[in-house]
Amino acid sequence: MKYRILVLAALISFSSCFTEEKKKEASEETLSLYESTLFRDVQTLPVFKDSKTFVDLVPKASIAKLEAKYLLAKDEAGFDLKDFVTQNFEDRSMQALAFQTDTTKTMYEHINTMWDKLTRGPDSAVAYSSRIALPFKYVVPGGRFQEIYYWDSYFTIEGLLVAGRDDLAEAMVDNFSMLIDSIGFIPNGTRDYYRSRSQPPFYAMMVDAIARQDSTKLLAYLPQLQKEYDFWMATSGKNPSTTEADRHVIHLLDSTVLNRYWDSSNTPRPEAYKEDMHLASHLSEDAEKAVLYNHLRSAAASGWDFSSRWYGTKNEFNSTETAHILPVDLNCLLYFLEGTLGKAYGLKGDAAHSKLYDQKASERGAQIETLFWNAETNFFHDYNFAKQSLTTEKTLAACFPLYFGLATKEQADGVKTVLMDEFLKEGGLLTTLEHSGQQWDAPNGWAPLQWIAVKGLLNYGYETEAKDIIRRWLTLNEKVYRNTGKMMEKYNVEDMTLLSGGGEYETQDGFGWTNGVALGFQKMLEEPNP
Repeated sequence: MKYRILVLAALISFSSCFTEEKKKEASEETLSLYESTLFRDVQTLPVFKDSKTFVDLVPKASIAKLEAKYLLAKDEAGFDLKDFVTQNFEDRSMQALAFQTDTTKTMYEHINTMWDKLTRGPDSAVAYSSRIALPFKYVVPGGRFQEIYYWDSYFTIEGLLVAGRDDLAEAMVDNFSMLIDSIGFIPNGTRDYYRSRSQPPFYAMMVDAIARQDSTKLLAYLPQLQKEYDFWMATSGKNPSTTEADRHVIHLLDSTVLNRYWDSSNTPRPEAYKEDMHLASHLSEDAEKAVLYNHLRSAAASGWDFSSRWYGTKNEFNSTETAHILPVDLNCLLYFLEGTLGKAYGLKGDAAHSKLYDQKASERGAQIETLFWNAETNFFHDYNFAKQSLTTEKTLAACFPLYFGLATKEQADGVKTVLMDEFLKEGGLLTTLEHSGQQWDAPNGWAPLQWIAVKGLLNYGYETEAKDIIRRWLTLNEKVYRNTGKMMEKYNVEDMTLLSGGGEYETQDGFGWTNGVALGFQKMLEEPNP
């Protein structure tokens, strides 16, 4: 009820300015930036080192007007494309973190001062902007990411709760609830170029987090939880009983229904246009390029963009085949969503729906325990439904069944042994064992996966191992903080002499989910029984 009242009040004022801006846009000839010659030329020349820079700029007029202006001017002597962009676009997205780190503060004190630095909103609608405006306050990751991202935000919320910022944590959840109500799902991030895909479905975990002290809060978010589930389970309706993929849903031969990451588009991503075009340049057929683009977009939907986890052929980035893979982490998250729906319907007094979703969760849980388990490696793997076999890659996604209590004791012991023998390095856990050059591979470690692994181990009584990982990770975080005054999005856990990790884009600082996990880990070390 609280969410409904808050949203109604916020949206009344929010909609007034939003409607006027939309009327202004609708009154002019419409043309998508991403379909324009101007966009193609800016992104392919390229004008900016990072493709995301351009799509986050705000046009000073409609794209139709700017496209016409550009087509008239571009062949004139002395024309400079970068000058044209500078004159006709405005940078409103980057809000630099204008502060000096106080070196007398500990890393944890620094993190608590960072929440306000990383807080944005409520937003005012801006004409022609790619940003999806939000009615409540929210915390951005940091660096170049000045909009909220779906799965990042769960780990940020955990940190906010530790810091006693419950109001801000609930505002984050209310923003995501608004997105579900208005768009039908939570997009990858709050930019219009992310509207074709979602990200790992952590919404149920966010709601569960803010309802820990009062489970009846689940009822306020039940309509959105249901819509979230309906989005992930929606099909085209063409061949629901076949074994072919249908949107996010896969029907296996034994009538098992599981899910994959998927994007509804098959073109280069606007925010990574030149990179995607380059990767597909070896393909001659447009149809082949479209397939690769969809696999790349689906990898972005997974949050693991990019990783050898998705490769069809070892060491070949252009063999990425994400949309052919049933990911163990995704199906664990949907298991939790089904269980949360069962619990929420039970609180509502709807026994029939409560039983239905409890049964769905039970069936999915049984499949996770069997289909994704590799008895030879003693580890959970993803399943490639196109090849009808488990993937060979070992990744930290194997920790999700432990996090949700789905592994048997024997399976948990196997995963624990592999983690401690193969993944654990001086600074924490590797993401995968492959050194592919991708950011979601070795030597990088990422805060959210450290969290999932640690909590998973604690669920099965491996406290010594879990606290070992925590201490190594926090030692690395603290070292980098002492050297730079910053919290990073990822870290090199193999080489403690380096400041951070590497990968697809330059190291970002801020950083929402790293901050959240650090506070959560510190609390675990202080608790007698975490």
